Amino acid sequence: MAAKINIFDPPSSASSESDDGIDVGAEYLEILPDAEIDGDKHGNTFDTPTSPTTLPYCPRPPSAGSQKSPKCRRQRTTSLSHQSANKATTESVIRTTHRTIYTAGRPPWYNSEGQKVEPFVIGICGGSASGKTTVAEKIIESLGVTWVTLLSMDSFYRVLNQKQHEESHRNEYNFDHPDAFDFEILIETLKKLKEGRKVDVPIYNFVTHSRESRTKTMYGANVIIFEGILAFYNKEVREMLDMKIFVDTDADVRLARRLRRDISQRGRDLEGVLKQYTSMVQPSFNHYIAPLMVHADIIVPRGGENLVAIQLIVQHVHTQLQLRGLKIREELAQAHAFSGQPLPDTVKLLPTTPQIRGLHTFIRNKATTRDEFIFYSKRLIRLVIEYTLSLMKFNETIVETPQGVLYKGYIQSI
Repeated sequence: MAAKINIFDPPSSASSESDDGIDVGAEYLEILPDAEIDGDKHGNTFDTPTSPTTLPYCPRPPSAGSQKSPKCRRQRTTSLSHQSANKATTESVIRTTHRTIYTAGRPPWYNSEGQKVEPFVIGICGGSASGKTTVAEKIIESLGVTWVTLLSMDSFYRVLNQKQHEESHRNEYNFDHPDAFDFEILIETLKKLKEGRKVDVPIYNFVTHSRESRTKTMYGANVIIFEGILAFYNKEVREMLDMKIFVDTDADVRLARRLRRDISQRGRDLEGVLKQYTSMVQPSFNHYIAPLMVHADIIVPRGGENLVAIQLIVQHVHTQLQLRGLKIREELAQAHAFSGQPLPDTVKLLPTTPQIRGLHTFIRNKATTRDEFIFYSKRLIRLVIEYTLSLMKFNETIVETPQGVLYKGYIQSI
């Protein structure tokens, strides 16, 4: 089934190095098939409501002595207004007909032995407008992995000083030179993502040539894709990449894409685009970018049009994820469910109670509505978290409240 990719919430201006006019600095991607998906006849999609349970307004009569105000019974309501849907679109997701992919990342991941699992990091390098972003998106679409983080090198351009600002307005500042990037912040961000830690990725504004006050929040993921024109330039960055892909596209095609993008989308004139390309973009490609091809594990000619190369990449990534133990559910099921062997000490099962069985009955029933499923899933997750906290070690302690009352409780032991 054919599908198209819509990119939402772009920054105030697109990067000068985005491929095919696509800005990878967008908050999230959404893959929409030809058929309608969770929406109305106009194609508007609606996100999950925050909670199906709300407390409706209950008017209170005037106070009369000791008269008590009547209690209003809690009612479960459903809200699918377009306003609430827009508010919920801050979550970074890719939706297809069969799965949802979260591009903002996830917390640290562990295997069945309780050891932390590092994500698989893919680096994509290539010239300006070579199709790096298109290749990254096709890999994400074909992987079928729930947690994928897409990080663009365009987010790490340095803030320009006054002299450099003037040069950029005259199309005389070279954005394709290694000195144009802040590799220190880039390396720190990649390291944190590999550790599954939260990072605030800067958003670079190509109109003011400065970093905006807002940032993009990302976490680690099963797969991290890092793309940029100089993705292989820094040795420390190269050592963090598990797979290095170079997108090799003909220079005439790259120039045509850049002309179409800069003139139609950024309001630049033909003379200025050609001047920048001939004086800086193409020389920088020959001197800095093209030599990085020797570091590539895979060279992809024709970019996103090379579906055979993309499928080979996807197959290799799936193999690596299986070896790293990122598919822990399958591993536990194959190792213990049918073999009769006990579960490892690192795996704890929530005790089965009538309440748990009742929640599972609603969740597993295919006739359960969407809102009911979310409501009961949240209740089950709350019980799982409470049980998890009960497994942690606590020590008895006595604290004194501001009113001078002694209170006996527990504190987590270190």
